[in-house]
Amino acid sequence: MQRRTLLKLLAGSALLPQIPAFARTKKPNHSLTQEDDSFLDEMQRRGCLYFVEQAGAKTGQVLDRAASANTDGKRDPRLMASIAATGFGLSALCIAEKRGYQPRQKVIEQIRRTLRFHYEQMPHEHGFLYHFNDVEYGAAYIGSEVSSIDTALLLCGVLTARAHFHEDAEIKRLATALYERVDWPWMLNGGTTFSMGFSRGKFIPSRWAHYCELMMIYLLAMGSPTHPVEASAWDAFDRPKITYKDYTYIGAGDPLFVHQYSHAWFDFRGKRDKYANYFDNSVIATQAHEAYCLSLGKPYSPDYWGISASDSEHGYTAWGGPPGEGQIDGSVVPNAPAGSLPFLPADCLRVLRSLKEKYGEKAWGRYGFCDAFHPEAKWYDPDVLGIDLGIGVLMSENLRSGFVWETFARNPEVSVAMKKAGFRAV
Repeated sequence: MQRRTLLKLLAGSALLPQIPAFARTKKPNHSLTQEDDSFLDEMQRRGCLYFVEQAGAKTGQVLDRAASANTDGKRDPRLMASIAATGFGLSALCIAEKRGYQPRQKVIEQIRRTLRFHYEQMPHEHGFLYHFNDVEYGAAYIGSEVSSIDTALLLCGVLTARAHFHEDAEIKRLATALYERVDWPWMLNGGTTFSMGFSRGKFIPSRWAHYCELMMIYLLAMGSPTHPVEASAWDAFDRPKITYKDYTYIGAGDPLFVHQYSHAWFDFRGKRDKYANYFDNSVIATQAHEAYCLSLGKPYSPDYWGISASDSEHGYTAWGGPPGEGQIDGSVVPNAPAGSLPFLPADCLRVLRSLKEKYGEKAWGRYGFCDAFHPEAKWYDPDVLGIDLGIGVLMSENLRSGFVWETFARNPEVSVAMKKAGFRAV
């Protein structure tokens, strides 16, 4: 099975499987003004630059965070890389090549280095990688877990790169090898839902058991040609519902990013399983989140809203709502509306453009928005975070062209997984 799969993938673009009708990407239906498109282009260009400049020269690993006030493009002196940021980065590099932000050969060489290092030198457990690692050597940081969700985020970037650069034999070989060595049933640890990870020789007791960003784990596992899980895994996690004012949707009171991450790669538009149309569900979740922010009163307004897991003046916070989570203090988190751009384009564009126009260089630097800020408290985050820049870059591109959705869907395993999950066109 492994050899047949590899030969198919190495056969060239002419032999790439056709995307099934239910999985084909539709062009985004929101008309962008020239000003909107120019704003998104600048935000993406700056965000993509982070994944070039803040990556290890030998390893391709992307730093978890870096200084927002960077002016010279030098890599931040902090050494902690994140496999999740690296996954977003691999997809961002494909966008950078497509948009002409970076030279094609430079991008290809960085992706090759990244895949080569992660496959040949990074420590792993049954194919799952450690969450945080030394950017130069790949050694896991003390206390870092082998992470199921962060490995999935990395693999989404790996498979995006494989599909976009399908003519490059080394990229395809390494990307395929990284995906196919992951032993998904191992991470079930005898249960029906995935453990959140493995640490100090034991599985983490917490499981991916209710609807959130977890969809990517289950779909990647179901589509695996080497170590798949049963299709019944798709039914194993709960899908609780939230009602806030006039909005009812699947969710569990988590930060807004949980309605964004899997959607950055998997295109759920125009299709549903027996439970829901998940794209429409994220639209409603974003509408409810905006309404919740506005209900808090000043400083929140149609020009200033959006909170999700991020830095705060007092440290990293998993805040959000509805219902209210964390000590919401008037801060705004640009990645919240940026990650929901395809779901609520007009409202998200309005707030993002307003934030840039009103707060300027205090909030907007070499890589775009700082991670969060609270103007009334005169606090602007000194850092940017790779995953938060990444979700904005990818969702901006999906709004503008559907490129990430369309590219990722060309991986044959994606169609296999979505068929197993019971998705059908609507």
